[in-house]
Amino acid sequence: MNDEQTVMPLEKIVQHIHLIRGQKVMLDRDLATLYGVETRALNQAVRRNIDRFPEDFMFSLSRDEIMRISQVVTSSEIKFSKGVLAFTEQGVAMLSSVLRSPRAVRVNIEIMRAFVRLRRMLASNAALARRL
Repeated sequence: MNDEQTVMPLEKIVQHIHLIRGQKVMLDRDLATLYGVETRALNQAVRRNIDRFPEDFMFSLSRDEIMRISQVVTSSEIKFSKGVLAFTEQGVAMLSSVLRSPRAVRVNIEIMRAFVRLRRMLASNAALARRL
């Protein structure tokens, strides 16, 4: 994919936003894929800058949460993952200051648009919001 093009259609990004602990989050593995880095590299960058990621920006999923989300996520790899991290919208925004590549900036712009779009969709469809 040409980096000058849209990183990923908004609809695809929205599909990677999950509701966990009452918060809309994205998983480390999905973010790493979007940023074009390995999950290990993304998590290492976060660990080096852990003071930028308080609990309301990022948290580790419990085994039960991993199992629940693995029923929704198409990849079975998550079932066997250790220490899966979930990033809130603020945590995703903070990632752009940690991953300083031009691609990271473009990806973050698209992800922020996806979060805004999801909020608008939920606001315009109260029935869907109650179901979530």
